[in-house]
Amino acid sequence: MTILDILNRKGRLVVTARPTETLLATVRTLTEKRIGAVIVEDEHLRPGGIFTERDFAKAVAKHGEAALSMPIGKLMSAPIITCRPSDRIDSAMALMTRAKIRHLPVMENGELLGIVSIGDLVQQRLHEKELEAGVLLDLSRMRA
Repeated sequence: MTILDILNRKGRLVVTARPTETLLATVRTLTEKRIGAVIVEDEHLRPGGIFTERDFAKAVAKHGEAALSMPIGKLMSAPIITCRPSDRIDSAMALMTRAKIRHLPVMENGELLGIVSIGDLVQQRLHEKELEAGVLLDLSRMRA
């Protein structure tokens, strides 16, 4: 299975933000949309960084309450780590584990195609394992 398979199942909608948005406004967006990350676009509307729940925690720990009025362009993670739609799920999971990230933007030819989370990848792997178990169970029943 590839990352493209996941995008085709879950959709390609990516929530974006401008680097001038405040931390408070961005966290409200994360909460309202029930997501864990937004892609921060530069002045040319290209991905310039990513702002995640972890970035929020780091900002508040470092700056306290003052972080809420700070622009996310100063708090985001950049450069972003990305994958390609043709990447296998296993390689994307390995990349996320090595980089200690939970959200992976999907890029091809400089275009943002979507974003996958570690939850998306784990859900797909569990689905694959359930299918494998079903096939093995069917085979064992046929032999009995």
